[in-house]
Amino acid sequence: MEHRLIGAIETALGWSGAEELGKGFVRGSMDDPALVSRIMTPNRLLDIAMRRSLNRPQFRCFQKGEEVHPAIYYTDSVSPRGQSIPMVNMRSLGRLLQEGATVIMDQANVFDPTMEVACRALQWWSRERVQVNAYLTTNDAAGFPLHWDDHDVVIVQLAGEKEWEVRAASRKVPMYRDSDPNNTPSDEIIWSGVMRTGDVMHIPRGHWHQATRTGSGSGKSLHVTFGITKRTGASWLAWLGDWCREREIFRHDLDRWHGTGGEDLTAAAVQLVGERSPADFLAAYEQETTLPRHVPFLDILGPLDAVVCTTHFPPRIQERGDETVDLVASGKKLTLAAKALPSLRLLLSGGPVVLESAAAVVGADVTDVAEILVKEELCAVLTPELSSGYTDLVTNAVS
Repeated sequence: MEHRLIGAIETALGWSGAEELGKGFVRGSMDDPALVSRIMTPNRLLDIAMRRSLNRPQFRCFQKGEEVHPAIYYTDSVSPRGQSIPMVNMRSLGRLLQEGATVIMDQANVFDPTMEVACRALQWWSRERVQVNAYLTTNDAAGFPLHWDDHDVVIVQLAGEKEWEVRAASRKVPMYRDSDPNNTPSDEIIWSGVMRTGDVMHIPRGHWHQATRTGSGSGKSLHVTFGITKRTGASWLAWLGDWCREREIFRHDLDRWHGTGGEDLTAAAVQLVGERSPADFLAAYEQETTLPRHVPFLDILGPLDAVVCTTHFPPRIQERGDETVDLVASGKKLTLAAKALPSLRLLLSGGPVVLESAAAVVGADVTDVAEILVKEELCAVLTPELSSGYTDLVTNAVS
């Protein structure tokens, strides 16, 4: 999947691919104003908050360094039948933002199709899970105090300005579940300055950082943070722990009284480690990740005329010597006739596919193959709402 945002990030940071993730702090700037406004705007963020029932911690507000109690900017919307739904009180939120506040929307990709498509493109690019959080700060409000994240982040400044300070890590590659709480910030300041519209920054896992508009006066800042959680050696060992249950020796109780079986267990563990490598784990992680949310196809709502692949990672297509191909993705393995290969490559490209146009390129069978992929939930119906997430950002496979 070719996404304009990925190309812009790579160019701004001087990267040639995802292998640079986590290697070091770097920042740059995108020379594409239209792309910046296309990704997200302050008003679109607030519109999302207005139209959805969002609860903490999905949507939070901070003022003067403290989290604002939800009761101040949430009210219950009561239907004529007395049904109550918690909704953001936009009038109250507006007053807070006018005074100076920061609102945070976690996992904006769950609520906004543009953010969904951007995260999926970054996942196909990095081969890791990605989520995006949006931060809108107004006037002299502060952001989070000095902290570190347990994942790599790519930050894109979409509107206004915000002052940042980035420090070195005080513990190498710290983790969420770790043997050290890592509570003491480093004194080494790597960079401090102002992020302006179009600026991009990569902060590796463990680097301390903080952002604020304190002292900046009237104005705003909107940035999004793409959190990219990479697999670790600990992730591999946890995966091995799941595999060990296949073997009887690991299912037996440990004998604390006689101390027997230790040598056999150790030998079995060494064998397991040798049989299932970190590379095996990474491949399995991509292929076994659960299916994403999508709008189901219902023929009673209309014909299937356009689709797009929505798997978290690129599906794997393997040609076999018996005139068939295997398709592996999202915990599923499908076997199709080899003649379906051109259709599969097109439909699983990551870009929207209009079936009528696709038939002229790869043949009429593309509709039958699309129906199979939609039924197996590897592709989704390209609804107008989902299509909006690709417009001007991802080129149609065929149009």
